[in-house]
Amino acid sequence: MQARRLEIPGICEIVPEKHGDDRGYFAETFRDDWFRANIADLGFVQENQSFSSAAGTVRGLHFQSEPFAQGKLVRCVKGAVLDVAVDIRQGSPYFGKWIGVELTSEELNQLWIPPGFAHGFCTLSAGSVIAYKVTAYYSRANDLGIACDDPDIGVKWPEIADFGTLSAKDHDAPAMADIPEYFRFQG
Repeated sequence: MQARRLEIPGICEIVPEKHGDDRGYFAETFRDDWFRANIADLGFVQENQSFSSAAGTVRGLHFQSEPFAQGKLVRCVKGAVLDVAVDIRQGSPYFGKWIGVELTSEELNQLWIPPGFAHGFCTLSAGSVIAYKVTAYYSRANDLGIACDDPDIGVKWPEIADFGTLSAKDHDAPAMADIPEYFRFQG
């Protein structure tokens, strides 16, 4: 596996090595020892999967507050998505900045998003499926979000993005300037 460090420290794209022949391919998509040694010394406790029937579906931007803050390891198991992470750590030199990575089932690439970031995605093809491992269990009381179209963040969603697909929760999410401090940068 290869780790590609991105512009915001802590966020990392992981690309597995494919071994192929005329039958198809084999790829190791996760190894706990490699992840702990190369990305973060954290374990995963839950895995989730999300299916979106239409291209252009937008979900997010989501995060969980302490004590259930989640790191996420996201991959697209069918189709393609633009996966987005936004730094919401007060005091961070990257506060309010975002990174977007196209994840595809062909490339098998994954995005590591540490705690302290909001996460969302837009499907680039119909029938896209993402799966993501998380470092803390889901907690309804700690399940929060920020507006995916917050102009202060300025995520450049693809033209295909259909904001009419937002859930009621995502549609009503507050601007980042209106949320309290959930995370503090520990630089």
